[in-house]
Amino acid sequence: MTSRLTLHIVRGLRTCAAWLFASKDRRGVPDPCADRLGGSPRDARERRRIAFAIKAMGAQGGGAERVLADVANGLAARGHSVVIVSYDRAETPDFYALDPAIERVRLGVGETHKPTGLRETLTRLPRLRSAIKSFAPDVAVGFMHSIYIPMVAALVGTKTPLIASDHIVYDHFRTRPLEGALLRVAAPWFAAMTAVSPTARDTYPPAVARRMRVIPNPVSASPGAMADTRGAVRKRVLTVGRLAEQKDQRTLIAAFAQLASEFPDWDLRIVGEGDLRPALERQIADLGMSHRIDLAGAVSDVASEYAAAQMFALPSSYESFGLVTAEAFAHGLPVVGFADCPGTNALVVDGVNGILVGGPDRIAAFADGLRRLMGDAVLRVRLGDAAPASVAEFSTERVIVAWEGLIYSVEA
Repeated sequence: MTSRLTLHIVRGLRTCAAWLFASKDRRGVPDPCADRLGGSPRDARERRRIAFAIKAMGAQGGGAERVLADVANGLAARGHSVVIVSYDRAETPDFYALDPAIERVRLGVGETHKPTGLRETLTRLPRLRSAIKSFAPDVAVGFMHSIYIPMVAALVGTKTPLIASDHIVYDHFRTRPLEGALLRVAAPWFAAMTAVSPTARDTYPPAVARRMRVIPNPVSASPGAMADTRGAVRKRVLTVGRLAEQKDQRTLIAAFAQLASEFPDWDLRIVGEGDLRPALERQIADLGMSHRIDLAGAVSDVASEYAAAQMFALPSSYESFGLVTAEAFAHGLPVVGFADCPGTNALVVDGVNGILVGGPDRIAAFADGLRRLMGDAVLRVRLGDAAPASVAEFSTERVIVAWEGLIYSVEA
């Protein structure tokens, strides 16, 4: 029943969009974005006009937003014309730096930090369509399901191929059945879909997975930003990620607190922002760890955080790719993670570039993994030295070339 209802919703949205947009096009309604979305025509056969869309670029510390910035910057550097369209308000700055050649359109519709309702979606569709049409792209790319599903309706009748780029695993949709149903119904209208790893792709229903191309997230270390895993007088365990249940910072905080007296020269730094901040602040205060555990908030210069740490910890229950794990490796950091965490277990090789732990008591298991690295500088150096080679295949250059190949393959 849910699938049939969802199919009717998507078909209804597309039908209404086709009638509405065709009617507006025939009447020649002025385009509110026309004066902001110019751009010269192609000056070389291999250059393309690429329209990216995402719910927000002002979100603090979002992984998908950072990946989009890296991909868009890389494509712009290769001579492509790129625009990024988002629902951000006009005055909202982008959290991550963008190439000046990239055009930005902030539609200023709705609240980007809240779930989107049907009325808000219908309000956004005409403006999203107008912005993308004005740019006259060869290809449109929607980053995350919050934008690529509405784009199915927004692009109706334009003949612009749509690439849907996902950065999660299908487990995300198991507690959100309507969103999952919308994805399954919308998938046939995608020219292609991306997943960040084979493991992530294989979590999707077969009909969706068959449409997916694996393109990993770009990973690179800034020159001179390699970590000193041996450390000095004070040493640091680092974790980076949204403060959310999936990331399970509670387990990391509790595990570190168990070890604090055993390792008085170590601190824990948690980089990221999210809804769990008040709960984590209370947990840290209740454990008497406010002087040893720092909730640093979102940081745009993440490279400096990796460079200042001696080891990295990721207690997540699941990851699609494990971008922060890969970035930690690129900066020469050994990683502690859970062996049953998808994404983490695809990157961390136990005893080679990090430590994988497991067991019924997550806190005790994670504390054991932390203890092994916090107490052994020689082991940290050995694992950290092996880490960069683990992610060489995810270099920014290789990933941008993969994106370019996908764009060439789907354009109309």
